[in-house]
Amino acid sequence: MVEHSAAEKSDAPRPPRAGDCESDDITQLILDDHEHFRRAFARLDDLQAEESLPAADLSEVWDPLADLLDVHAVAEEEIFYPQLLRKGADARDETLDAIGDHNDIRDAVHDAARRPVGSQDWWEAVGRARVANDEHMAEEEREGLADFRQHATLGLRESLGRRFRQFMAEHHDARDLDTSDKDPERYVDSRVPPDQGPTSTTTPRADNSLGIGSLKGR
Repeated sequence: MVEHSAAEKSDAPRPPRAGDCESDDITQLILDDHEHFRRAFARLDDLQAEESLPAADLSEVWDPLADLLDVHAVAEEEIFYPQLLRKGADARDETLDAIGDHNDIRDAVHDAARRPVGSQDWWEAVGRARVANDEHMAEEEREGLADFRQHATLGLRESLGRRFRQFMAEHHDARDLDTSDKDPERYVDSRVPPDQGPTSTTTPRADNSLGIGSLKGR
């Protein structure tokens, strides 16, 4: 079996991203990013198997992946989920779960940023990001994206896709974006169309603190 160096692996063709495919359908663009995530984490598996790997080689894969995880989440929250709440059949629960998942992913990504690259603590944070993202992608593909394809017109999906594509092109990293955790119920309630009425009777916390993450199991 031929062994490849980390540098050779980093020169391999990159998987498609939302800005690279021909489709303007937002559900397809989101799926394309999901495939990118899976392939990038698989490349980290290859690198982790090597001995005495320089931190720079890990950063070459992880840094753009971490940025994309952050930017992708914000793009979904700005563009996709507000429309899912308007069109989807089970949109409230799907959106609550998704925002909670985004919080879990963000927390792990940001924890990794505080750790020395390649350290055990760093790998543990990266692993948590992967687990949270894998669970989110599977649920989103099975529920939110499927729901939207069934209830939104192709014209709307393509219009949103063009916005999504532009957003991703304008934000190569998340430095100018708000990547803090969001309260899932407040997020949903603030984006429900007026004619749908409130979706929750939860009283806001007086201290404005979050203490949230995923709502699964509550």
